[in-house]
Amino acid sequence: MFKTINLLVRFLLELCILAIFGYWGFQTGSNTFMKFLLGLGAPVLFAVVWGTFLAPKSPMRLHEPWLFLLEFVVLGLTCWALDSTGKVNLTVVFGGIYILNKVLMLIWRQ
Repeated sequence: MFKTINLLVRFLLELCILAIFGYWGFQTGSNTFMKFLLGLGAPVLFAVVWGTFLAPKSPMRLHEPWLFLLEFVVLGLTCWALDSTGKVNLTVVFGGIYILNKVLMLIWRQ
């Protein structure tokens, strides 16, 4: 049961990453066009990278250690994006939950 909950948390974290990149884009853009370009483009770019290189059933899925490295980069960019919008507490909570989830996934070989 805990393994299933951990996978659900993982899925919710991936959705949070999409939301964080969208929020960052809409907060960062200097004008309306750039806000929409970044607010919609950043989540789409993340989804393409995740679906291509990190998704469990992707034919182009990376192998260790590259998989871990790219996932670490995505986590870092997500935390940076959230922190740059001034949401420091949310950044710490998100990063902590993500790291705990990743550790449990490694322990349980998910």
